[in-house]
Amino acid sequence: MGAVSDHLGEQSAPGDLCIVTVHAHPDDEASKGASTLARYKAEGVRTILVCCTGGEEGDLQNPGLREAGQPFHGLDTAQEKALVASMRPAELAASAEVIGFDSVVMLGYRDSGMADDPSNEHPDCFHMADIDEATERLVRVIRAERPQVLITYGDDQRGYPHPDHLRVHDISVLAFDRAGDPAWYPDAGPVHQPLKLYYSTWTKARITKIHEALMAKHGESPFDDKWFERPDLDHRVTTRIDVGEYMWARSGALRAHATQVDPSAAFWFGLTDAELAEIYPWEDWILARSLVGSLPRCDEERDLFDGISVGARGASDER
Repeated sequence: MGAVSDHLGEQSAPGDLCIVTVHAHPDDEASKGASTLARYKAEGVRTILVCCTGGEEGDLQNPGLREAGQPFHGLDTAQEKALVASMRPAELAASAEVIGFDSVVMLGYRDSGMADDPSNEHPDCFHMADIDEATERLVRVIRAERPQVLITYGDDQRGYPHPDHLRVHDISVLAFDRAGDPAWYPDAGPVHQPLKLYYSTWTKARITKIHEALMAKHGESPFDDKWFERPDLDHRVTTRIDVGEYMWARSGALRAHATQVDPSAAFWFGLTDAELAEIYPWEDWILARSLVGSLPRCDEERDLFDGISVGARGASDER
């Protein structure tokens, strides 16, 4: 099997609460669920980040780094891209420290780039990876870390169909089932069955609230019509986590990705943490699979571990 790089956490005890969240690139963990994961870490839950690629195709998104005296000043396009790629591991480490992850596991694939880019055909990219082999890498992490909750991207990504994001969903859904099945990957560690599978989402309700607040504060907003033309998945949201006291995790983790995030961008920082908490103190999730009862109704849950009793936690052990 190909390498699953970095550290896999020590074998956890059966009753330990644990979340594994799966992302495509460095910086995705900052923009999707950072505050939720910071809250659960503060409450004593082990939190594990799986990052599937190294973000090698990322462009410089912070124009301030091209100014005189900055590391990108005077570089040509190829040099700039190479420097961005070299900086992204340290940025990811800094972001993970802000959020508080117990472990960061690199799945070991190359960034595929945006849809239809030539980089989609690179033999080492995630998009080109064998689906069973990639799933095995994630199963190995799940069996080592033994989470009750697995978080991934949703099954409807029409709003942002990045090849790596699509593949994250594909392997996560397969890994949710295969991690607990002894017929799959017998050399990947003792079997372990996660109990709940969640999809992350940016709801239209949240975007609308932020847009309205930006308009009121600045007279303009980066959320144009294209954002509001994206598929509306709000009716699928089952779970809202109150993260009003943890907005600092989102903003701090975003700033850690200095090459990818412009600190002056209104899209990310047009509102303060306190203002965000005032207008929309939630992060929204879709519970896609549950082995601890029926799926909740829309906007019914307030805890990713809802329904996971002490006995159920023990039942998630090796079978």
